[in-house]
Amino acid sequence: MKTQKSVKDQYILAKEQYANLGVDTDKAIEKADEISISMHCWQGDDVAGFENPEGELTGGIQVTGAYPGKARNAEELRDDMAMAISMIPGNLRVNLHAIYAETGGTRVDRDSLEPKHFKG
Repeated sequence: MKTQKSVKDQYILAKEQYANLGVDTDKAIEKADEISISMHCWQGDDVAGFENPEGELTGGIQVTGAYPGKARNAEELRDDMAMAISMIPGNLRVNLHAIYAETGGTRVDRDSLEPKHFKG
Protein backbone atom coordinates (compact mmCIF):
# COMPACT_ATOMS: atom_id res chain seq x y z
CA MET A 1 0.00 0.00 0.00
CA LYS A 2 1.39 3.39 -1.00
CA THR A 3 0.43 5.11 2.27
CA GLN A 4 2.23 2.53 4.42
CA LYS A 5 5.36 2.83 2.29
CA SER A 6 5.21 6.60 2.53
CA VAL A 7 4.88 6.48 6.33
CA LYS A 8 7.80 4.05 6.58
CA ASP A 9 9.90 6.22 4.27
CA GLN A 10 9.10 9.27 6.38
CA TYR A 11 9.98 7.37 9.55
CA ILE A 12 13.35 6.36 8.10
CA LEU A 13 14.08 10.02 7.34
CA ALA A 14 12.96 11.13 10.80
CA LYS A 15 14.98 8.33 12.40
CA GLU A 16 18.12 9.59 10.63
CA GLN A 17 17.46 13.17 11.72
CA TYR A 18 16.94 12.13 15.35
CA ALA A 19 20.09 9.97 15.19
CA ASN A 20 22.03 13.11 14.20
CA LEU A 21 20.80 14.61 17.48
CA GLY A 22 21.86 11.53 19.45
CA VAL A 23 18.36 10.05 19.80
CA ASP A 24 17.82 6.35 19.15
CA THR A 25 14.19 6.22 18.03
CA ASP A 26 14.02 2.42 18.31
CA LYS A 27 14.98 2.63 22.00
CA ALA A 28 12.55 5.52 22.50
CA ILE A 29 9.72 3.41 21.05
CA GLU A 30 10.71 0.46 23.25
CA LYS A 31 10.62 2.76 26.28
CA ALA A 32 7.22 4.13 25.26
CA ASP A 33 5.91 0.56 25.11
CA GLU A 34 6.72 0.24 28.84
CA ILE A 35 4.68 3.29 29.86
CA SER A 36 1.02 2.89 30.76
CA ILE A 37 -1.29 5.47 29.23
CA SER A 38 -4.71 6.13 30.67
CA MET A 39 -7.51 6.79 28.20
CA HIS A 40 -10.64 8.31 29.67
CA CYS A 41 -13.94 7.37 28.08
CA TRP A 42 -15.10 10.99 28.08
CA GLN A 43 -12.36 11.92 25.63
CA GLY A 44 -14.39 10.23 22.89
CA ASP A 45 -17.68 12.02 23.31
CA ASP A 46 -16.87 15.33 25.03
CA VAL A 47 -18.34 14.17 28.35
CA ALA A 48 -21.90 13.60 27.15
CA GLY A 49 -22.23 9.95 28.17
CA PHE A 50 -25.26 7.79 27.51
CA GLU A 51 -27.46 8.57 30.53
CA ASN A 52 -28.90 11.76 29.09
CA PRO A 53 -27.39 12.29 25.63
CA GLU A 54 -29.68 15.21 24.79
CA GLY A 55 -29.12 16.94 28.13
CA GLU A 56 -26.86 19.91 28.70
CA LEU A 57 -23.61 19.67 30.60
CA THR A 58 -23.64 21.13 34.08
CA GLY A 59 -21.36 21.65 37.05
CA GLY A 60 -18.83 24.10 35.60
CA ILE A 61 -17.15 21.49 33.43
CA GLN A 62 -14.67 22.95 30.95
CA VAL A 63 -16.07 21.37 27.78
CA THR A 64 -18.97 22.28 25.56
CA GLY A 65 -20.34 18.83 24.73
CA ALA A 66 -20.39 20.06 21.14
CA TYR A 67 -17.26 18.45 19.65
CA PRO A 68 -18.37 17.84 16.02
CA GLY A 69 -16.70 14.43 15.70
CA LYS A 70 -17.79 13.07 19.05
CA ALA A 71 -19.21 9.59 19.43
CA ARG A 72 -23.00 9.66 19.48
CA ASN A 73 -23.51 6.21 20.93
CA ALA A 74 -21.68 3.32 22.55
CA GLU A 75 -20.83 1.63 19.25
CA GLU A 76 -19.20 4.79 17.87
CA LEU A 77 -17.31 5.30 21.13
CA ARG A 78 -16.00 1.71 20.99
CA ASP A 79 -15.00 2.15 17.33
CA ASP A 80 -13.21 5.44 18.07
CA MET A 81 -11.43 3.95 21.07
CA ALA A 82 -10.37 0.89 19.04
CA MET A 83 -8.84 3.19 16.42
CA ALA A 84 -7.01 5.24 19.04
CA ILE A 85 -5.79 2.12 20.85
CA SER A 86 -4.44 0.71 17.59
CA MET A 87 -2.22 3.78 17.21
CA ILE A 88 -1.08 4.37 20.79
CA PRO A 89 2.04 2.48 21.89
CA GLY A 90 2.46 0.93 25.29
CA ASN A 91 0.06 -0.44 27.85
CA LEU A 92 -3.38 1.12 28.00
CA ARG A 93 -5.98 1.47 30.70
CA VAL A 94 -9.48 2.63 29.95
CA ASN A 95 -11.40 4.50 32.63
CA LEU A 96 -15.13 4.06 32.31
CA HIS A 97 -17.59 6.22 34.24
CA ALA A 98 -21.19 5.47 35.22
CA ILE A 99 -22.55 7.87 32.57
CA TYR A 100 -21.42 5.30 29.97
CA ALA A 101 -23.59 2.46 31.27
CA GLU A 102 -25.60 0.78 28.54
CA THR A 103 -29.04 0.24 30.04
CA GLY A 104 -31.08 -0.31 26.88
CA GLY A 105 -32.84 3.01 27.31
CA THR A 106 -34.10 2.12 30.78
CA ARG A 107 -33.21 4.49 33.62
CA VAL A 108 -31.09 2.69 36.20
CA ASP A 109 -30.11 4.45 39.42
CA ARG A 110 -26.36 4.61 39.92
CA ASP A 111 -26.51 2.41 43.03
CA SER A 112 -28.26 -0.25 40.97
CA LEU A 113 -25.76 -0.41 38.10
CA GLU A 114 -24.24 -3.83 37.59
CA PRO A 115 -21.34 -5.20 35.52
CA LYS A 116 -23.86 -6.24 32.84
CA HIS A 117 -24.50 -2.53 32.16
CA PHE A 118 -20.88 -2.18 31.05
CA LYS A 119 -20.53 -5.49 29.23
CA GLY A 120 -20.36 -3.80 25.80
